[in-house]
Amino acid sequence: MYVCLCHGITDRAIKKAVTEQGVGSVRELKEQLGVGSQCGRCVQMAQQIIDTTIIDESLFKEVS
Repeated sequence: MYVCLCHGITDRAIKKAVTEQGVGSVRELKEQLGVGSQCGRCVQMAQQIIDTTIIDESLFKEVS
């Protein structure tokens, strides 16, 4: 699903940035991918994806 229409950034790209590059905030995501640098409508959704991905990854690591 597209999260940032201005830059064509998907939820998968955001999840990948979190898991592979350690992105943990919208500010870091903006530096990496440009999310939220145009109209800003995607910021809230991007933050939710970051938070969910971090929680999912931390739970997965505890189980392993």
